[in-house]
Amino acid sequence: MTLDTIMSDFIGLKQMFSALSRRRFMTGSAAAAAGYTLAAGPVRADVIHTVTQGLTASDALVKVGNAEMPAYFAKPASGGPAPVILVAMEVFGLHEHIKDVVRRLGKLGAFAVAPDYYFRMGDLTKVTDMQRLFPLVNSKPDGELFSDLDATVAWAKSQGGNTDRLGIIGFCRGGRTVWLYATHNAALKAGVAFYGSLMDPASPAMPKNAYQLATEVKAPVLGLYGAEDTGITPEQVERMKAALQAAGKTAEFKIYPGAPHGFYADYRPSYRKDAAEDAWKEMHDWFKTYGVLG
Repeated sequence: MTLDTIMSDFIGLKQMFSALSRRRFMTGSAAAAAGYTLAAGPVRADVIHTVTQGLTASDALVKVGNAEMPAYFAKPASGGPAPVILVAMEVFGLHEHIKDVVRRLGKLGAFAVAPDYYFRMGDLTKVTDMQRLFPLVNSKPDGELFSDLDATVAWAKSQGGNTDRLGIIGFCRGGRTVWLYATHNAALKAGVAFYGSLMDPASPAMPKNAYQLATEVKAPVLGLYGAEDTGITPEQVERMKAALQAAGKTAEFKIYPGAPHGFYADYRPSYRKDAAEDAWKEMHDWFKTYGVLG
């Protein structure tokens, strides 16, 4: 596989915008000023914004080897050690939507942190052409990704987070990260993958996909997918489900009728409010069931 191969999550990201009213979207300059990526297309004017009241929320730097990795975190401003939840981002970098998800998890009582593990490639939030993103994000080695996430967990612990109640949530490519990190970190209590790719072809950077690693999953994972996802199809989801069941793994799936790839991304035309709100509830319940959230 070449680095510019269109992975299944990129296929699902393609959206038809021509038929939509532009009055429903920010101008490009307004979206950029608000901190949203532009590579994903137009940004909805009625994006969700979660306030920081009751939270401690800030940018941070996480030591990884000889470098410092940017991150964004949010946690309750008071109370005892909060459970740590990693937020694995989409391919667009650490932009405002992912930061808002971090704050939403903080409101649920988590020490949520999103590491910018693409930082070695520059600031991906400034990349406006998705074609430029292909070779960048496809070159991220899984081994390096795991090290970056492990470093983030260690950093959160050093900041008072309770890593004995560790969870991970991810979207798009970050959903794939959830599946793979669940094979890597035996301390993980649970994960939730929003439309994470399952059966992408192998590459030097990503030698095995989630389906091939199904037998190695160590933590309960919830998969949330759209029935209209053109890249990660319901048939792929059913095959993954069967592989996990055959291996005796704890996993559940929910496929949302009428929902495309990116149905939770409230900044994009792909957003589906009913599916997104239900998926968030399913995520919350999953983390409560497996002891990540109280």
